[in-house]
Amino acid sequence: MTTSERVAKVVLVDIEGTTTSISFVHDVLFPYARANVERFLRESWVGDNTKQIVQDLQQVPEFSEYRALLSDAPAEVDVELISGFVRYLIDQDLKVTPMKTLQGLIWAEGYASGELKGHVYEDVPGAFQAWRDAGLQIAVYSSGSVAAQKLIFGYSTAGNLQPHLSAHFDTHVGHKQEKQSYDTIAKLLKEDPHQILFLTDIPGEAAAARSAGLQAIILQRPGNAALTDDQKLSYEVIPDFKPLQNLKLPTNKPQA
Repeated sequence: MTTSERVAKVVLVDIEGTTTSISFVHDVLFPYARANVERFLRESWVGDNTKQIVQDLQQVPEFSEYRALLSDAPAEVDVELISGFVRYLIDQDLKVTPMKTLQGLIWAEGYASGELKGHVYEDVPGAFQAWRDAGLQIAVYSSGSVAAQKLIFGYSTAGNLQPHLSAHFDTHVGHKQEKQSYDTIAKLLKEDPHQILFLTDIPGEAAAARSAGLQAIILQRPGNAALTDDQKLSYEVIPDFKPLQNLKLPTNKPQA
């Protein structure tokens, strides 16, 4: 099926490498969270949200591994220990859900103060508008928390794009290279998986989505990881959203 022939009811978009440059995430957002995590934890340590995040962070396997790496790990869990662990997770680029939740809270302060603006590629706003005008729903599935997703689009360089989006999913529904995650998303959207088009830059995610019955297209934007010849043959690959601006709803043909 070519791009011009595709129909769908829902466009499900990844963020990093798809709507937003990888460099923005790694060179702006991650360093901002890393630099501000200790301050944020000190200011919010006694709050219920932070207490829950700290408890959840202690449950991930990497926490015991991190403590074992320290020659002078404190007996009690404190701000410095958790801050160091979060910085370790960021440096390792590990997709740990409570850490992503914490990052979202830190970024919220940066967006609210104007220090941060969410990067989106120049073709994204036009595609969002075209899909909405055609009657399609637009949903987001990213390893970043739902709160962080809403911040990127709500405070984007193109203005508030959040009104275009009807649903958000993060790793609470499952990891992005697992079929079950896409089964769950289709059920939550109450749509036939075949009517959902997933856009991502990661072949493993595209494979998982396709195994659940979704359509999948891979974005090959500047800075994204190179694709193998087999991957290029296995998936439709596009450079940006422009080839999809004429995406339409399926036509219900009357019964003969």
